[in-house]
Amino acid sequence: MKTRTDFPNAVRTMEHVWVPLAGGARLGARLWLPEDADTHPVPAILEYIPYRKRDGTRFRDEPIHYYFAGHGYASVRIDLRGSGESDGVLEDEYLPQEWRDGLDAIAWIAAQPWCTGVVGLLGKSWGGINALQIAALDPPALAAVISVCSADDRYHGDAHYMGGCLLAENLLWGANLLTVAAQPPDPELLGDAWLDRWLERLDAVPLYLERWLGHQLRDEYWRSGSVCEDYHRIRVPVYAIGGWADAYANTVPRLLAGLSGPRKGLVGPWAHLYPHEGVPRPAIGFLQEALRWWDHWLKGCDTGIMDEPLYRVWLQESIGPRGFYKRRPGRWIAESAWPSPRIERHRWAINWRRLEQRAREEEALEFRSPENVGLASGSWCSFGEEGEMPLDQREDDGKSLNFDSEPLGDAMEILGAPIVELVCQVDRPRANLAFRLNDIGPDGSVTRVTYGLKNLTHDEDSTSAGPLEPGRRVTIRVVLNHIAHRFCPGHRLRLSISTNYWPLCWPAPEPVTLTAYTGSSSLVLPVRPPRAEDAALPEFERPEGAPGPAETTLRPGHVTRRIEREITTGETVYAVNTDLDTEGKMALFRIEEIGLDVGHTITERFAIRDGDPLSARADITHNTLTRRRDWCARVETTTHLHATSTTFLLESTLTAFHGDERIFRREWRREIPREAV
Repeated sequence: MKTRTDFPNAVRTMEHVWVPLAGGARLGARLWLPEDADTHPVPAILEYIPYRKRDGTRFRDEPIHYYFAGHGYASVRIDLRGSGESDGVLEDEYLPQEWRDGLDAIAWIAAQPWCTGVVGLLGKSWGGINALQIAALDPPALAAVISVCSADDRYHGDAHYMGGCLLAENLLWGANLLTVAAQPPDPELLGDAWLDRWLERLDAVPLYLERWLGHQLRDEYWRSGSVCEDYHRIRVPVYAIGGWADAYANTVPRLLAGLSGPRKGLVGPWAHLYPHEGVPRPAIGFLQEALRWWDHWLKGCDTGIMDEPLYRVWLQESIGPRGFYKRRPGRWIAESAWPSPRIERHRWAINWRRLEQRAREEEALEFRSPENVGLASGSWCSFGEEGEMPLDQREDDGKSLNFDSEPLGDAMEILGAPIVELVCQVDRPRANLAFRLNDIGPDGSVTRVTYGLKNLTHDEDSTSAGPLEPGRRVTIRVVLNHIAHRFCPGHRLRLSISTNYWPLCWPAPEPVTLTAYTGSSSLVLPVRPPRAEDAALPEFERPEGAPGPAETTLRPGHVTRRIEREITTGETVYAVNTDLDTEGKMALFRIEEIGLDVGHTITERFAIRDGDPLSARADITHNTLTRRRDWCARVETTTHLHATSTTFLLESTLTAFHGDERIFRREWRREIPREAV
């Protein structure tokens, strides 16, 4: 990324500002303003998240918000209630209190002498989600939104459940959020009050996982804040952006199809990142693209951005499987409408071990996967780190039911969500199925293109669930994740079906045998004919941003990912260690601007034994440190989950240290009914 220092506007930064809320509470904010904004007011851009403006996202924030301010915007980064230096406790994700605070913050910004009264909302992940939620409340000062890597459906599109199956990410995210919410405010900003504030926060922080595990169906808890419940409540223009290596790419086409106001969609090859930092490459000049959007909707300038196609995506070429891609080959394509009338639905018959154009006579095919199928799945959500992407699928395919096509004579390009229509039966009252669409190269290597999960006990929308009747024949319809992919000539398609997908999702309580009825089942692919206009699409500018803060690495760290098998017990362990050095010590870096040392390590361990899904165990440990010469604060959290056939057993601890003194410890032990997963 090119670092720019020459901007149309000189910029002044305000390290910490209090934003008052109704009821007397305050939120902490950082501000970047054009130097003359007090006499020449400008529109404002707000990013509103819980990840600690002071140290947690400082290196990401500075190049973005300084850049916007340098181009004539007031850029504001606010921590949610209960995070960073902000007052209160972070009670949960996406509560009405969060939205009310956001409305107060927008009103406060719009009323400042340096603001014209016009505000835009920018956000990625949590910030992209609450930007949509707040937009649905229609605050008068809000003029436009950029929502990146976000979810429009809190149950079907976020980190908790997928197809009604419990994601391991639910556990990982719950452990992470507990750690984030337990971090102390900075004494340099709060003075002597910091310790009392920290102790209040520690004493009140909830066990988020208990709540999320207690809502196993798409009930009112998940519907609240799911903007898909009524897209028409969002009236302001929305630019929805995602990446194929991210877990949230489905949101972009759903928003384009559901919103009725001005909107645009963009999906690149990227992981869970802003596109100017995009990995896999090509990254793009996202900040320049954002300025085109803001200038159009916040300043009334004709930038031409709304004259371009509605939906633009990176069509990925076939490539061999790797745990990390520096770059994904492909090309930019676009559609002027979504859903596009140009997309053709091609139906492939699922025949005996084959994908073919015509259905053959029906046959019953029985299969049961071992418990450790899924080790090549990669992370549910990639953050652009080594080892996160799906590996060669041959090991998982060897533990799955596979249906292969003949080698393709011509290239085939798909854009959209493949659909599996499977006629089947199972032999147990509870069952999960995983479906993978794979690309088999001429050398036999297998790359996962997209996938989907289905909890067979759930209805289509996961609003109700009930035990299955073993042996009863049913037809299920599973929509896989959206994707843009080009299958090259000579490559083969493969549909793989497994009865487990560990550790990406929690297993059903008993081993399941699936009977698939071939000849009566099918795979439907969204085939996209070539579009000549794609060759004339305007080029994105190269990535650029403002300088970031000075940083000193005190102790370098890295990520390790290991799979261990114990032959005598049949146990398989998937383990990840994040930000440890070669001696197992915490990696540390110093933020020179504020003289703060920061470190955060994570260890993850997922274990399961052959033939025993109730042996599934997950253990997550977080350790964090923030320190100066005369001050040190540490937080340690542990989270453990296992299950019986009827109950989830959740254990967690939260421990805090001031210097060498332990000042707080809390333990949770919860039994949560296992009713629908």
